[in-house]
Amino acid sequence: MPKSSNQKLKLLYLMKILQEKTDGEHALSVAELITELGRYDIKAERKSIYDDLEALRFFGLDVESTRAKTTGYYLASKTFELPELKLLVDSVQSSKFITHKKSTDLIKKIESLCSVYEGQSLQRQVYVTNRIKTMNESIYYNVDNIHTGIGDNRKISFKYFEYSVTKEKVLKRNGDRYIVSPYALTWDDENYYLIGYDADAEMVKHYRVDKMTEISVTEEKRDGQQHFQNLDIAVYSKKLFSMFSGEEETVRLEFVNRLIGVVIDRFGKDIIVVKSDDAHFDISVNVAVSQQFLAWISSFGNEAKILSPDNVVKKMRQQLRLAAEQYSGGTQDQEQN
Repeated sequence: MPKSSNQKLKLLYLMKILQEKTDGEHALSVAELITELGRYDIKAERKSIYDDLEALRFFGLDVESTRAKTTGYYLASKTFELPELKLLVDSVQSSKFITHKKSTDLIKKIESLCSVYEGQSLQRQVYVTNRIKTMNESIYYNVDNIHTGIGDNRKISFKYFEYSVTKEKVLKRNGDRYIVSPYALTWDDENYYLIGYDADAEMVKHYRVDKMTEISVTEEKRDGQQHFQNLDIAVYSKKLFSMFSGEEETVRLEFVNRLIGVVIDRFGKDIIVVKSDDAHFDISVNVAVSQQFLAWISSFGNEAKILSPDNVVKKMRQQLRLAAEQYSGGTQDQEQN
């Protein structure tokens, strides 16, 4: 039998066919495998297919056969199981810091990790089009540069921007570069953040990665190591609400019993819960007291209350008063009409 130029690649293409076109529900007979190989201009005989399948098993592939009228062969297990791939697709879909284009590209790559049939079930889960996504296409390069800085123990330099009411990027500090010692990346409220040390301010700060631009790794060694030796990034993030900073306080809060699930979701299962009466419980937590924290408490109406310290209670009263003033007058006039 004359051999084609692809003949030496037969075993590789056979593995590719098993990975892409078979799974537990879809097997291929030897005749079908020979046909599929023919699409790559590779000729094969039945006996050679049996030998090749055995070689793939020896290599470590979980090649199984069906017990039907016609024996079929399929890849029983792969690097990622279908439920795991669905989790990855869900993560890509829900990530605001990944653009529409990159989301679509990543999901296509995830689909290539399973058979074409399983890929169709993943495709039915794709709902990227109308999700809120970042417009910063360079975020992947940002993350790569940040990891390089962390790995090489060097500071990074970047510009930081925010959006104007006309939706245009406006560089902060008049375009002057930030110099930061990077230490960690964290994901909070569907956004990606860099946590690092600002030597000029002598404090730990965090920055939205999708709002960083022109990142470069400097030759200068990182500083601020003493601040990160005992810093638990998860605990640091938990103190902040939507990653907004504020003065850290130990705050005592009271909630109605039905909100225990919300409290555990926010502060973790290790939080100490004290029963205050049959309908309420108290907790004490360290938080950065910001407007976002106060807004989170006020979102529960009369089902949540700040008990102490007094200065935080006063901040809540002030925020509620300012919010009420926003709506005073207009609503009353409408009611009178």
